[in-house]
Amino acid sequence: MPAMDEQAVRNRAGAMCDALVAGDIGRATEDFSTELRRHLGEVVSLMPLPSTEASVESVEHGGASYSVVIRLVGETEEVLLQTRWKDRDGHPTVVEASHLSKTARAEPIGEDEADGDGAGAGPTT
Repeated sequence: MPAMDEQAVRNRAGAMCDALVAGDIGRATEDFSTELRRHLGEVVSLMPLPSTEASVESVEHGGASYSVVIRLVGETEEVLLQTRWKDRDGHPTVVEASHLSKTARAEPIGEDEADGDGAGAGPTT
């Protein structure tokens, strides 16, 4: 059986991103290790849900594992999630997940604020 390689890890991480945006947590976590599945609530709490965007930011090989940074964008925050992937029974498997960074997103500008004066009031005369 071929060893786990960067492209295989990137493909599985991309599939996880697609599933998160689709709101399919079951599919998003199918590559999680047994240990991570036991603590699924803790892992899912790291993610902004629902996620409106998700992307693989980087994949780095180190020793027997790959470190993958995933960018998740929710309605109010953007999170960089560091995941560590190892070969388990010939499949890339997430064995660790942690926050790399978390950034609050600005609220969308409403119609009342779009006039640029910041006061939200009507025209001044």
